[in-house]
Amino acid sequence: MSKRILVAGGGGFIGGHLAKTLLERGHDVVVADIKPLNQWYQLHEGAENHSADMGLRENCFKLIEGCDEVYCLACNMGGMGFIENNRSLCMLSVLINTHMLEASRHFNVSRYFYSSSACIYPDYKQTDAAVVALKESDAYPAMPENGYGWEKLFSERLCKNFEEDFNFVSKVFRFHNVYGPYGTWDGGREKAPAAMCRKVIECIDKGDMNMEIWGDGEQTRSFMYIDDCITGIDKLMASDCTEPLNLGRTELVTINGLLDIVEDIAGVKVQRHYNLNAPQGVRGRNSDNTLIKQKLGWEPEIDLRAGMEKTYHWIKEQYERRKLGESVVQ
Repeated sequence: MSKRILVAGGGGFIGGHLAKTLLERGHDVVVADIKPLNQWYQLHEGAENHSADMGLRENCFKLIEGCDEVYCLACNMGGMGFIENNRSLCMLSVLINTHMLEASRHFNVSRYFYSSSACIYPDYKQTDAAVVALKESDAYPAMPENGYGWEKLFSERLCKNFEEDFNFVSKVFRFHNVYGPYGTWDGGREKAPAAMCRKVIECIDKGDMNMEIWGDGEQTRSFMYIDDCITGIDKLMASDCTEPLNLGRTELVTINGLLDIVEDIAGVKVQRHYNLNAPQGVRGRNSDNTLIKQKLGWEPEIDLRAGMEKTYHWIKEQYERRKLGESVVQ
């Protein structure tokens, strides 16, 4: 049955892919993003597209009226360089979820999705590169990442409070490092997979194989390809699960290991220079997928090498188009 669905943050990376999937399924999709339309990563002609700040209460009430489902993916965020230097801006994203929840309850939205983050997990559980994978119960006692992590954890609690106080149905995923095509790859907000791809491409283009790595390269992370992210959201929304779940791969890799993969894809070797004063985030982070397998009977499955190859070639295409003077979204 066709539904009217709002995707907030749909001009961004995950939201753009989600809106595309919902349109392909025949839904009436409303897409909102604070950026001008010409700065969206994907602009879908079949959607009702709005350049709108969802941190403003009036915009939330205007666009959510008549919707059956609402997806809140809008926020101020980026890679560690952005998060560590824009904590207040990240915290202000709490207004987006607050006003969207208010409007969704007012208009009796049947299901509400909130995109949280692994940044809600306590720093004291992520001090070793050989990290023990994070379980959902590890969120408390709370000591999340300053700024962005606190905003995400507060917004999770607000979703739960609406559920308890108003018989409201909300779904929450804690994303672990989503990557893939049609996302930020330059300008300071890009995350490690895109940054690695772009830096290697720049080395090749300039004929200078010296490359800066933030930290000592032994920090560990897990990275999830965008297709797995969209599949997970779909499965969660169709389930009766209302507790926050991890959504991430369990394939742990060092930053050096991630660069190894990009070098192999590009067929080159770079000279690595480690900047120990650059933003690095936690020492190690991985996703424990016990609960998602129990609740949804599934976990993200796309291999890191396969996903990075698609990402690298997309970024390389964008880089080359930009060199030719074409307008590309970065």
